[in-house]
Amino acid sequence: MTALLFDPQAWLAFATLAVLEIVLSVDNIIFISIMVSRLPQPRQRSARISGLALAMCTRIALLYSVVWLTHLTRPLIDIGPELSGRDLILLGGGLFLLAKSVIEIHHALEGAARGSRPHLVAGFALTVIQIAVIDIVFSLDSVFVAVGLAQDFVIMVAAIIAAIAVMMLVAGVIGTFIERHPTIKMLALAFLILIGATLIANALHFEMPKKYLYFAMAFAAAVELINLRMRSLMQKKR
Repeated sequence: MTALLFDPQAWLAFATLAVLEIVLSVDNIIFISIMVSRLPQPRQRSARISGLALAMCTRIALLYSVVWLTHLTRPLIDIGPELSGRDLILLGGGLFLLAKSVIEIHHALEGAARGSRPHLVAGFALTVIQIAVIDIVFSLDSVFVAVGLAQDFVIMVAAIIAAIAVMMLVAGVIGTFIERHPTIKMLALAFLILIGATLIANALHFEMPKKYLYFAMAFAAAVELINLRMRSLMQKKR
């Protein structure tokens, strides 16, 4: 343990894994921001922290189950495309994201039509559990990558803890920003639909490179930020 603190290779592996976990958690942060927005304001922060803490435990548990994870790539269903345990998890997560995003868009449009905010109907415990469960879907591939990049379990756990800590810090700011701007929230929901469709495609062995997905999301977000800036300048001018 002490030797790792003075090993440059260990620090390099930690930094690489931490950055990788943070980058791959962008879609998770969007989902968390949407989920907790349906809770009362005083409980949103505790829901974020509780959900992410539970998600951290599930990620570490996945690392402990590395032998079991390798079995997830073995085919379980041979009807049509061969589906492994990993594919079934991705398929279920993708369908869940699609359904959840469509429901949230419906609630947002319903609230806009009424001229009021949609009713807060989500439960605290259910929200925390959903955050942790969807984190398993989002982090499944990153755990496989972590196992391939680093051989030391301590380094992998430290990288996960660092990534979750960053998510805890930025999730609230991103959530507030999304909630303040309805068009940003709709764009975030559209991102979740895109991510859900990508998960389903990957589960059915239609590989979609993530670099194209992230580029499309970054481009759309940049255009929306320019629109926000333009609307702000127009309001000041008026």
